[in-house]
Amino acid sequence: MAAARLWRCRCRCRALLSRAAVALRARRGLAAGPEMHFGFQTVTEEERREKIYQVFENVATKYDVMNDSMTLGIHRVWKDILLHKMNPCPGTLLLDVAGGTGDIAFRFINYVRSVRQRQLQRKLKDHQNLSWQEIFESYQKDKFNSLGDSQVVVCDINREMLKVGKQKAQHLGYSEGLSWVLGNAEELPFDDDKFDVYTIAFGIRNVTRIDLALQEAYRVLKPGGRFLCLEFSHVSNPLLSRLYDLYSFQVIPVLGEVIAGDWKSYQYLVESIRQFPPQEELKAMIEDAGFFKVDYENLNFGIVAIHSGFKL
Repeated sequence: MAAARLWRCRCRCRALLSRAAVALRARRGLAAGPEMHFGFQTVTEEERREKIYQVFENVATKYDVMNDSMTLGIHRVWKDILLHKMNPCPGTLLLDVAGGTGDIAFRFINYVRSVRQRQLQRKLKDHQNLSWQEIFESYQKDKFNSLGDSQVVVCDINREMLKVGKQKAQHLGYSEGLSWVLGNAEELPFDDDKFDVYTIAFGIRNVTRIDLALQEAYRVLKPGGRFLCLEFSHVSNPLLSRLYDLYSFQVIPVLGEVIAGDWKSYQYLVESIRQFPPQEELKAMIEDAGFFKVDYENLNFGIVAIHSGFKL
């Protein structure tokens, strides 16, 4: 426990020093941080942050439609696999970062409700000798707690993405155990040791400082908590990689223009995948943030990967 506390202190100090350095450079009128990539462009840290915010502000209303179009709907399968890998039980407290449109949150709620329903059915079967009145009262009591005290907090830095997510939740009838928070993955507005699970799906690639985001993920997880990241990654098969590049650069920006009226944003998204660290490098970064038992699973030959780690 003492070692874990020491590690958390070190992570927090590094994060504070990094932010202080950025603020000091800004006050001195210097560039806002080191040069970074925005797709294939070279920009400052602050420029990257602003440009990425603008991308998602532009695409928010068409984000889900474009996900279906770009991946031919396969992103739904990838997200389902993420939930099965998480395997949450009633009572789980989940933080879904960069989850503005709610895809992971809604799946989490459905999954926990399903587990809860099976538990209730087993409970009723185990009480065959109860009277009808006792069974009815027990069922009514549990029916109004369909998540078993589970909660999911969706945190996103972009107001437009959160707006779309809230509208979807209202339309689909999700309200119990669901909350929405405007916040930055690099400086989460939550206490230490708060959540059982932290997820970030197709979001960490767009974080300006991945190292800070990983440190924050570690900070807000409870001891024993799990980190799960679903993200586009790198295809190892040379032939498939060439075909994937052809589709990505020649088709996806065109779809962005036709469906969302925004070629540039989807050109950036394609380029950002190529600039993102490969699987082993991201694994090392997660370990550097303090996580243990870090591994990853490639899906569809590495087009996407799920990284997992535990705070011990």
